[in-house]
Order: sequence, then C-alpha cells, then structure tokens
Amino acid sequence: MPSRNGSVTADTCLICEQQFPTGRARTTCSDACRQTLWRRRHQPAPAPTSAPPPAGAPRRPVTVYECGGCGLRQLGDQYCHDCHTFMNTIGYGGHCPHCTEPVAHKELADLQ
Repeated sequence: MPSRNGSVTADTCLICEQQFPTGRARTTCSDACRQTLWRRRHQPAPAPTSAPPPAGAPRRPVTVYECGGCGLRQLGDQYCHDCHTFMNTIGYGGHCPHCTEPVAHKELADLQ
C-alpha cells in the first residue's frame, strides 16, 4: 500500500541525492547524511560583511568611491578632480593600514 503522503515526501536524500528504497518516508539515507543535514541547519548565521554605519551617523565619510575613468579611489569625496566627474560607490570602508589606500569592507571579506 503506497504512503498517503508519497507525493510530498522526498524521493532522494537531501544531502547525497541517492534514491530511497521503498518503505517509510525519510529525508536522509544514512546517519552521516542526517548529521550533515542537522549541522547545516544549526550553524550560526554569517556575520554581515559590510554593515552600514549606525543610524544618525553620516555615511559619506566612511564610503569608498572609485572613478570609472581613471580608477582613482577616495574615501568620503565623491567627485574626481582629475576627470571632473562623479565617482561610483564601492561600499563602506576605510584606509588600508599597510598602504593607506581606501578599501571597502566587502572587498576584504571576498579575500577570505
């Protein structure tokens, strides 16, 4: 006799995607897959990579801008005086402690 809920239960393991043998409804095929599924569901949420400044704080001084024409980067100044154009926003950031170039937080997070 087929299961009443056969149309809504999984036919394959959620982790390794192997076919289930006929029988009871399940979501994983083995204890190892069940443990992997539990770990994926219970791992902490990733920290935001580029959190905006607190409410009420000015955002422009901590925003990195880059010129599309010459590639110049500036922190807090949106106008490129060399090209006489406005620059694109890269994200929130600051000066690199090693080279003092403006760098965005999200670029540092992408390197990790």
